[in-house]
Amino acid sequence: MRDALRIGVLAVQGNFREHVAMLRRLRADVVEVRKPEQLEGLDGLVVPGGESTAIGRLVHVSGLEEPLARFEGPLLGTCAGMILFDRRHLGFLDVEVARNAYGRQVASFEANVDLAGEEPIRGVFIRAPRVEDVGTDVEVLGRLDDEPVLVRQGRVLAASFHPELTDDTRVHEKFLEIVREAVHVRA
Repeated sequence: MRDALRIGVLAVQGNFREHVAMLRRLRADVVEVRKPEQLEGLDGLVVPGGESTAIGRLVHVSGLEEPLARFEGPLLGTCAGMILFDRRHLGFLDVEVARNAYGRQVASFEANVDLAGEEPIRGVFIRAPRVEDVGTDVEVLGRLDDEPVLVRQGRVLAASFHPELTDDTRVHEKFLEIVREAVHVRA
C-alpha cells in the first residue's frame, strides 16, 4: 500500500493552486484534475472556490460532469465547491445554499469561525455562499454568527469560506481524515 493519499483538485477555474499547495504541505500526492481520466485512482477530490457558474460550465465542456457525479470517494468543496455540492446542483449534500449571500467582492471579509470543541478557525469569505437549509443527516462543524459555514454529510465536507487562503490546515486535515477512513474501509 502506498504511503501518500492521492488527492485530486479540480483545476478548471478558481483557486485550485492554493489547495494543491496546502495538500502537498500535508504530504498528499496531488493531481490537478482537468480531464475525466484524471479522476481514476483518486482517494479523494477537492472542488475549490471560484465562480460556480464558470466551474459548472467548464466541468461540462471538459467532459467531467458525469464522471464527477459518479465519483465515490470523499469530497471537499469550498465556496463555489459547496454551491456545486448542494441539492440544486450535484446533490452530494442535503443543503441548500444561496450564492454570493454575504455580498459582492468588495464586501469580502475575514472572521473567526466557531468550531465545535476546538479553537476558532479564521475564515476568508469572498462572495461566499450562505447555507439556507440543512438536512437532518448533515452535521454542522463550524458556524459564523450561529449560521452553518462548515458542514459534513458522510464522505462530503464543505465550507462557505476559503480555508486554503490561511495557514491553518485543520479543514484539510479533517478532509484527509475522512479520506483515510474511506481508504481503510475499502482495504
